[in-house]
Amino acid sequence: MQENNTQGTDISTLGEFGLIKHLSKNVKLTQASTLKGIGDDAAVLNQSGKKTVVTTDLLVEGIHFDLMYTPLRHLGYKAIVVNVSDVYAMNAEPKQVTVSIAISKRFTLEAIDEIYEGINMACEKYNVDLVGGDTTSSLTGLCISVTAIGEADEDKITYRSGAQVNDLICVTGDLGAAYAGLQLLDREKRIFENNPEIQPDLTGHDYILERQLKPEARKDIFESLQDAKIVPTSMIDISDGLSSELFHICEESNVGCQIYEEKIPIDYETHKMAEELNMNYSIFALNGGEDYELLFTVPLDKFEKIEKIPDVKVIGHICDASKGKYMVARDNTEIALQAQGWTNFTE
Repeated sequence: MQENNTQGTDISTLGEFGLIKHLSKNVKLTQASTLKGIGDDAAVLNQSGKKTVVTTDLLVEGIHFDLMYTPLRHLGYKAIVVNVSDVYAMNAEPKQVTVSIAISKRFTLEAIDEIYEGINMACEKYNVDLVGGDTTSSLTGLCISVTAIGEADEDKITYRSGAQVNDLICVTGDLGAAYAGLQLLDREKRIFENNPEIQPDLTGHDYILERQLKPEARKDIFESLQDAKIVPTSMIDISDGLSSELFHICEESNVGCQIYEEKIPIDYETHKMAEELNMNYSIFALNGGEDYELLFTVPLDKFEKIEKIPDVKVIGHICDASKGKYMVARDNTEIALQAQGWTNFTE
């Protein structure tokens, strides 16, 4: 299991300004719209007439991640990914991010460097500039807050509120793998805590572990939709489970939905983990969350174009709000969907 490095450089030897200088020394700006990055009171951006989208996510130790099994480099990477995923879900292109971090005395400079290695790797992969942020101390643990800024033409921005009756419901990739990975990590953590002599058994589960610890945003799907000249009628990223995200789209669009259980894409390792835990693998997809795949709707006449985009599956259609929100199970029974994804402020 992951352990924090207790040997290393005390951050207090640098001070806040020294830490900022240390962390920003390797930051490279690549976006033409970035006029000024780190080093002034604020970043300066020139969006060239396009519309700007802004999103923020906060990751809190003990709530959103467990450092017993989360590598710090992966955590930094994931902090960027979950934000650029929200930008793609608006059918926009991420351009810049800011990163704010609160750290306690137990973290050394080397540990913070690991987090920023992951941050910089993600910025490079998704071609976004790190243009600012803040650092402060924490008495309760590690917190990372990221704000992502993106841009899009006004007629291409996609909201949750545009779904129409008879639209096709589409998802990317496969669902439930991140939740399966979390269940595996939590299980092995409990075993380790009860008996530290027993080493975690994670063999054969590489895919679901990567989906939980180092997810990817669907930049490729965003680009494929642009190439196909398809503007979805609604879109959202799957951070809280398929069922919850469908509820968001249906409620914002004032429509209902019908999806088919047999059409929900689920990876073999997710199946396998569900069987080990004696759980229904469809529940992983419906209620698990943290997949960061895209859920979107398109008009029925776009079916042939959508079929040609790799890694996109049609799982159902939008219906009138009066018909409700339900799933047709494998035995053809209709099951009412419930928004049971992870929520804040509940125990």
